[in-house]
Amino acid sequence: MLSFLFFIYFSGLYSSIAANMEVSNVFVGNEDHYKGIHVDSVKEPCENQSSFSLKLQDSLKKWSEKNVKAIWFKVDLKNVDWVPILAKNGFRFHHAEGEIVHMCKWLPDNEESCIPLYAHTTVGAGGVVINSKGQLLVVQQRFQNTPYWKLPGGYVEPGENIATAVIREVLEETNITTMFKSIIAFRHSHQAAFGCSDLYFIVELEPISDHIIKEDKEIEACEWMEIDKFLTHPNVHENNRLFIRQYLTSKELRVSILGQEAIHPISKKPQMLYGISNRKE
Repeated sequence: MLSFLFFIYFSGLYSSIAANMEVSNVFVGNEDHYKGIHVDSVKEPCENQSSFSLKLQDSLKKWSEKNVKAIWFKVDLKNVDWVPILAKNGFRFHHAEGEIVHMCKWLPDNEESCIPLYAHTTVGAGGVVINSKGQLLVVQQRFQNTPYWKLPGGYVEPGENIATAVIREVLEETNITTMFKSIIAFRHSHQAAFGCSDLYFIVELEPISDHIIKEDKEIEACEWMEIDKFLTHPNVHENNRLFIRQYLTSKELRVSILGQEAIHPISKKPQMLYGISNRKE
């Protein structure tokens, strides 16, 4: 009788250990708010390709049983040998950044994938800077076939607000320090750099300084130009003329588009909310 009880005890203990081993042989990952699972190769490494392959198989089975929809693997360059194994198991490339590649898989065979495409729109900003004489700050970029005059500006960096970006770009290109006043307009175009769509915001900035020092790497020339001259200059694109006319209209109608810092109600991350307001001169 005693030996039988010992058999029962050790059988249960072995089952518990086996269950724990089974759990440890699946990737844990992090769950997003869409209930997808994200696995990081640095945080959950494997000894070799064989152990990774086995762990992946067990994980996919477990996730399917739990009705998980989307699986994401963030693979570091030092774990590049994971990539062909993931590909053989139905994962596809989603995007890459530096030394990281992101691969994903939609698990349900009977449902159309809801995994979104990677970010497909670039964002830029240009500044309308008017000095106390009513002159407009303009630049000519280097390496152009035709030396067009344009508004200073450039790309918004990752994690950078629109206003911060255009203030930085104006300073880098012309050495003019500015402060945000209003968003005036924006352009939305397609098939731009890298085949992406492109959003370009036109922002009114108030100059704090007025002494121009040209940036030599990208800028051929910069100056304070009379607005009427800019609007009729043969080397100014129609888009830029339109932006200045929009600036003049917003000033005449006394309207502004101002930003307000806030926290996103779902992601709990910082955001900027923009809306129409009465212009304050």
